[in-house]
Amino acid sequence: MINIGKYIEIAINWMTEHWAHFFDVVNNIIGGFIDAFQNGLLWIPFYIMIAALTVLAWYKAGKGTAALTLLGLFLIYGMGFWEQTMQTVALVLSSTVIALILGVPLGIWTARNRVAAKIIRPVMDLMQTMPAFVYLIPAVLFFGLGPVPGAFATVIFAMPPVVRLTDLGIRQVPEDIVEATRSFGATSGQLLFKVQLPLALPTIMTGVNQTIMMALSMVVIAAMISAGGLGEIVLKGITQMKIGLGFEGGIAVVILAIILDRITQGFVRKK
Repeated sequence: MINIGKYIEIAINWMTEHWAHFFDVVNNIIGGFIDAFQNGLLWIPFYIMIAALTVLAWYKAGKGTAALTLLGLFLIYGMGFWEQTMQTVALVLSSTVIALILGVPLGIWTARNRVAAKIIRPVMDLMQTMPAFVYLIPAVLFFGLGPVPGAFATVIFAMPPVVRLTDLGIRQVPEDIVEATRSFGATSGQLLFKVQLPLALPTIMTGVNQTIMMALSMVVIAAMISAGGLGEIVLKGITQMKIGLGFEGGIAVVILAIILDRITQGFVRKK
């Protein structure tokens, strides 16, 4: 019998023992980032936050989305889930920022280097198809309980779309435009930043949208390792058989998902 899990366990235990200081530093940095984000969102009065998001939704997605944003966020506040919603937004957007910082350069590298593409694409396949619960095991071993392991698992789960769509967007730039740019003496950096990335931006923004949606889908799973937020409400409803509480938490997650989806799609259309 081939016992792959045994060797993976040995590798993770070795990393936990020998890289403990590194994981502590990462834990402090990411934890501080998420806490600052969360405290900033909670510091803003709920009515100002609702008004700001409604105006943004109106500007980017139209009157219908603005009305949905206004009514949906007031419903969340009325159900008493405002603090948990801001915790979820902080975790989702923090994870998305980290995923973009890592994912966009990887997508660029994949599009411009064939060897990198042969290595990175199978890794993205693995990250996207592996059951999300599996990521919780090393996350807890490396970082303990709390929002940081939740962000770690979320980044791994949500990063593949932005890598793939950045790669796709750059490769879809017409070859005649690339050749014309090179014929005028443009350097590789100028070609990337002044031609390929601007033309690929709508596709990259679609990847950003998908990354946010996949990060939000990890909310309940991350709550299993004490990441907090709306997922914790849904989890309480499941574990304590409180059907009403579970549905209320689920409705809040759906409202938040629709708002974020429509606003980010609006950014894609504007670009």
